[in-house]
Amino acid sequence: MITIGSYQLDSNIIMAPMSGCTDLPFRLIAREEGASLCFFEMIDCNSLTHNSERTIKSMLQTNAQDRPIAAQLVGADPGAMVEGAKMLLGQISVPFIDINAACPVNKVVKKKAGAYLMQKPSILSKIIKKLSEAIKLPVTVKLRIGFEKYDKEALIKLVKKCEAAGAAAIFIHGRTAAQLYQSAVNYGAIKVVKQSVGIPVFGSGNVMSAELAKKMIDLTGCDGIMVARGGLGNPFIYKEIEHFFKTGKLLPDVGFETRKAVLKRHLKYINEYSRIRNKVGLMRKVAIWYLKKFHGAAHWRDQVNRTDKYEDMIRLVEAVG
Repeated sequence: MITIGSYQLDSNIIMAPMSGCTDLPFRLIAREEGASLCFFEMIDCNSLTHNSERTIKSMLQTNAQDRPIAAQLVGADPGAMVEGAKMLLGQISVPFIDINAACPVNKVVKKKAGAYLMQKPSILSKIIKKLSEAIKLPVTVKLRIGFEKYDKEALIKLVKKCEAAGAAAIFIHGRTAAQLYQSAVNYGAIKVVKQSVGIPVFGSGNVMSAELAKKMIDLTGCDGIMVARGGLGNPFIYKEIEHFFKTGKLLPDVGFETRKAVLKRHLKYINEYSRIRNKVGLMRKVAIWYLKKFHGAAHWRDQVNRTDKYEDMIRLVEAVG
């Protein structure tokens, strides 16, 4: 079994936090289809400290079925990260907190947060150290293999510095920040990280199927994997990976009617639980994720974008054939 600090994981397959995606309805569906440990969406520590009520009501929404769940904070200032973490822990219970030093999105990097921190190892290690000392929970860190480019020696120094500062695990995406989500995953760089530290390492990037999840483990030696975009419209991926890891055999492809039923359930959860203003907009986005697997996807996508009521969305999904 893998442990992060004193926390023992039930599975080495983790659902990654994704802004605008991994809300409560998304997580509930993922859990029903085999996900174990999930994350809240990435949370800006400044949102917690300056607009805590709004953040808690939306991004920190959870329920009894949504367990276990971890949190990921993004920020640039060690003090603000500690303050945000304490506010968060005053509202929810999590087994550990992750520091996002991997997000390549410009609006995050401009704030000198996310992947920007890879260029400032001393600040990142200070955040890890201060957070570890302040909250008495395991602290993990999410990284990329580089900012502008992959530099093996620089990456080794960085991950060793993170470990020395108190990081209990490392989540590593196998692309640079400059590559965003394009280009091939550098499995060799993830292997370097695994070989450089004594804490658990989880590989991330292009885990779009059970075969690619196994490839990540086989080529890197990492302890586990994070599923991100591979779970969009495909919550079945968790069971598929788990089964493949255990048996070496692929599960049969999920049937058409099952996909429709799960999509309808996902839309139902959005209607019931989501606290955002534009629920239908979110429903459209989610429906399009699932419909990519359906015959005539372009036609159905057009129909979805013309639908502006929950009930009509359900009827549309039922009509897909």
